[in-house]
Order: sequence, then structure tokens, then C-alpha cells
Amino acid sequence: MTRTVLRGRTLTFRRAPERIDDHSAYAFEDDGALVVEAGRIVAAGAFSTVARLPGDAVIDHRPHLILPGFIDAHAHFPQMQVIGSFGAELLVWLNTYTFPAETRFADERHAARIASAFLDEMVRQGTTTSAVYCTVHPQSADALFAEAARRGMAMIAGKVMMDRNAPPALTDDAQRGHDETKALIGRWHGKGRRRYAITPRFAITSTPAQMEAAGALAREFPDCHVQTHLSENDAEIALTNSLYPDCGDYTGIYERYGLTGPKSLFGHCIHLSEREADALSDSGSVAVFCPTSNLFLGSGLFDYQRYRRRAKPLRMAIATDVGGGTNYSLLRTLDEGYKAIAAHGEKLDPMRGFWQATRGNAEALGMANEIGSLDPGRFADLVVLDARATPAMRLRMETVTTLAEELFLLQTLGDDRAVVETYVAGRPAKAALAA
Repeated sequence: MTRTVLRGRTLTFRRAPERIDDHSAYAFEDDGALVVEAGRIVAAGAFSTVARLPGDAVIDHRPHLILPGFIDAHAHFPQMQVIGSFGAELLVWLNTYTFPAETRFADERHAARIASAFLDEMVRQGTTTSAVYCTVHPQSADALFAEAARRGMAMIAGKVMMDRNAPPALTDDAQRGHDETKALIGRWHGKGRRRYAITPRFAITSTPAQMEAAGALAREFPDCHVQTHLSENDAEIALTNSLYPDCGDYTGIYERYGLTGPKSLFGHCIHLSEREADALSDSGSVAVFCPTSNLFLGSGLFDYQRYRRRAKPLRMAIATDVGGGTNYSLLRTLDEGYKAIAAHGEKLDPMRGFWQATRGNAEALGMANEIGSLDPGRFADLVVLDARATPAMRLRMETVTTLAEELFLLQTLGDDRAVVETYVAGRPAKAALAA
């Protein structure tokens, strides 16, 4: 079998950097090489020392950076056609824009079209894996998983379970939501690179009976993820607590129904009390930082550094939250995250940011043995980045002298134009979009 050698400036993280000059947290090769065979990295290191065979095909990406592909921990693929909708906070935005758009996913052809467009956009932005919310329609999840399978992409997804406080066309019931989810798990979970996420949208749109059903599924399929929303918006929190008055607080609802744990992904988590943060930390649950949508919808500012430094730190991930988020790019998301954290008087240094979008998110998703680094044995899901992609970036690069400065430039001025190529299991996927 033909092997491919990708040559370039390689960067991978060993662990979370504690500060911007924590050089032991990462491995950087100014002239590096990745040897790829059968979709996986089989060797990595300096180009001069990595063993190569006579038949190896060398692709030279110098002077560009080669990193693990970006990982998005929270996105809604059915919201592509409402991204950038004007002037609403969360609950109004859902009812005005999101729910009408999601009714169209009863049509399998529409679901297939948008699934393909969503994965195209991921590839264009250098994102190789995402945790995705589908609609209540099983065919929406089928469409996304089928398209991901065709491309060989690692994907976490699930149909939302909603049996109240949504239009009739978007509601199931507790039993049907359970049964459709179980059938989808059987079709897709663990098949190739696909994983299922049990997905009660949020407590507002699920009755106690449906929450019980979601908890039963989580117990029956403990290797599945759970994904939902938590503590995003003040009005959402008040309504949620009024619907579940005996649970103490919003997080207590998910605790009661057995939905917290190391494979549970909670989008937003902006307004957590100390008790709630302790509960998430104690259970190993993941708080997913969605800065772009939090700013766009005016929901609040996630206190990343407080959650990281508290006595019981939170496991965290970062995400675009398309379409409440207004950009598919993890580079743009890091930029917005920097600004949100700066509003708390803190800073997110670029080393920590790029760790979070790669290995950090892989660890949060429980997938670090497969993706998120350039270690041998990992899938060759990669992004190639050009810090001179635009005239403004080229001009700024004339004064850049360190790797950290280059990464910060990529995150503040970069977008899809800075993504030279995206590799999925060793195959160039971005170039294929233009073919």
C-alpha cells in the first residue's frame, strides 16, 4: 500500500499548556514529517530523521503549519439556513427562526442536501470532527451519518428528543423518542467512525417522562455520548426551573435523570452556581464553551479561566454552536473566545487555545486515542494552515518572530482562507470540494 509523507512545520500538543511559554506542553518541528498509511499516522518527527521508503509519495506543505484537524464540540447542522438571523435572544430565536427551519427536515432530500453542505463547510474550515444536533426526525440523523460515512469522517450526532414546548411537527413523545433513538444507535453507533449522542434538546422541550427515557438509554448504552444544553440564558433558566420545581436547579434536573457523567456534553454553562459547577466537576461532565453564539444572542460570558482554576475544575471544550454561532470556523471561534474571556479581565493565550481546539476537545469527547494529536496510531485528520493567507496577514507576519505570535495571528485574522488543506483519514478533502 502506498504511503504518503506530509512535510511541513508540524505542531502537536502533549498536554494543556499552563502558560504561553510552556514549551514542554507541545512538540514542534520546523521541518517535520508525518508518514501516513491506511488513513493513520505511522511515524512523526523531523523530516531528516523519519524513516521513509523508496515508494513514499512526499507532499511538501512548507512553510505552512500542519496540526491535528480542528474538533467542534457543539453544532446544529439543521440551522445552516438561519445562521445570522437578526435581533432575537435565545427562546425567541428558537421559535422565530430555528423551529420553522427544522420542520423542513421531514424531507429526506432536504436533510441529505444540508448534511452534505454542513460537512463541506467543516472541511473548508479545517474541522474534521464535530458533535452535532440533528432535528427530531430520524432521517436527519441518518442523512448526516450516511454522508459522514461516505467521507470517512469521525462524527458524533443524535436526533433531538422533544415532546413539549415546540411545534407539533417537531415533537415526538417519550416512547417514540426512546425507540427512534435506540434504532439510530443500532444503525450507526460504533459503525466505522460514527458515534451516537443521546440528545434531549434541553429540559424545556422534554417532559419528565422523556427525561426518564433519555436516562434509560444512557444506562443501556453507556458508551454513547449524551448532549444537551444547560444554563445559557436567564429567561431559559427561569422557565426550566419553573418546569422542574423540585430539582433544586437546572443542573439538578440532569442529575436526577442520570444524564451527567464523563460522556455528557453540556452546551453553554454560562450561569452555573458553585453547586452546579461542583456537580459537573464531580461527575466528570463537560462544559462546552460557545463564545460566538453567546455573544451573538447576548446570553452572557462564559468564565473559562474561573472554571479552569477553581478547586474543582471543570472539563471543558470549545465549539462554534452554528447556527446561533455566526461562523463555522474554529479560528474565528478562538478569536471570539479570547474576547469573551478578556471581558472577565483574563486572557486565553494562543497555545492554550490551539490545544483546546485540537487535543483538548479530543480529550473532552473521550477520543484522544484516535484524534487530536499527531501521535503515531492516530487517524491522519489534519489541517494545514497558512499564516500569510491574506494581504493583511502577510504584512503582519513580517514582524512575527515566535510560534505563539503566529498562532495568535491565525486566530485573530484567519478564516477559511488560511486553511490550505484539510485531511480526513489521510485523504485531502478540501481540494476535493473544488474538483
